Order: sequence, then structure tokens, then C-alpha cells
Amino acid sequence: MTKSLVPNNWGYKNLLTYQKSDVIYRITYYFCHKYLQKGDRTIDQMIQAARSGKQNIVEGCAASVTSSKTEIHLVNVAKASLRELLLDYEDYLHTRNHRVWEEASREVEAMRRLGREHNDAEYFMRLIESRPPETIANMVIVLIKQADYLLYKQLQSLATKFEQDGGFSEKMTRKRLEYRNNKK
Repeated sequence: MTKSLVPNNWGYKNLLTYQKSDVIYRITYYFCHKYLQKGDRTIDQMIQAARSGKQNIVEGCAASVTSSKTEIHLVNVAKASLRELLLDYEDYLHTRNHRVWEEASREVEAMRRLGREHNDAEYFMRLIESRPPETIANMVIVLIKQADYLLYKQLQSLATKFEQDGGFSEKMTRKRLEYRNNKK
């Protein structure tokens, strides 16, 4: 049996990039509503950047059925949105004279380990309940950097898949030729 030309693609929840982005979105929503002043435009901007990171992965996955180009574009938009959010968290720390964890610090290493071992939003939501805002901001910075790396790897994989398999138009042509050849 041949593969369907238009598969029903709902596999985004299995993507590490989606799971990590969901964690980032949920923490950001909590963080903004708890630690930023009501009326601050940054609240909407941070939440929308976090949401865009997550939602564009979903939209890209859905678009992948008929457009590799759109999928790659949307995954890159997700990456760009999370980069924007990264700067918002860094700005939060800088403007309040809080320490940004150094790359080789024990805090970063511990958070990297947690980020590798857990992609469950509930786990992180329980973890941040007892942390001060500067710790939460630093935690999210580490998670965003991990998501950024994973999205980069996902983009590389999508590009390789496109190079090897082609796009939807090429698949349509192959299917049509296969049908014509089997009909003879």
C-alpha cells in the first residue's frame, strides 16, 4: 500500500520543540501576570512571542502536508519569536539589576540538565512556584536557548528531507506517474 499523498499530520505534540515551547509559553504567561505591572505593554509582547513560538510549530506541522516551504518558514518564525522573547527576559533582568546566569555557572548547568530531562509543563510550573522572578527569568532563558537549538536542528532536518524527497508538487507528480504506470 502506498503512502497517502495528503496524510493527516497531527504529530506536533511529539516534537521536542513543541513540548519545550509549550513549557516556555506557560511559564511566560505565569511570569508576566505575576511579576510585571498591569498595563505594561511588555506583558502582551512577551506572551505573544511565547505563543508565536509554540503556535508556529503547530501551524508549520499542519502546513507540512502540502508545503515544505511553508513548514520551514513557520518553524523559522517560531525560532525568531523565541529569540525575541529571550531578549525580553534578558531586558527584564538587566533593567532590574538582576544577575544573568553565566554560561558556565552551576545554575545554568543544573537548568540545562532539567531541560534535557523534562519537557512536561506541569513539572516546571510546580518548580517555579517557589522561585523568585529573577530565577524564573534565568530558567526560561536556558529553556529558550535549548528550544532555539532544537529548532535549528529541526530546520536542518526539514531542509535535508526536502533535498532528498522534494516538495508536494514533486510528490504529486510521482503519484500521478505511479498511477499512470500501474494502469497500463
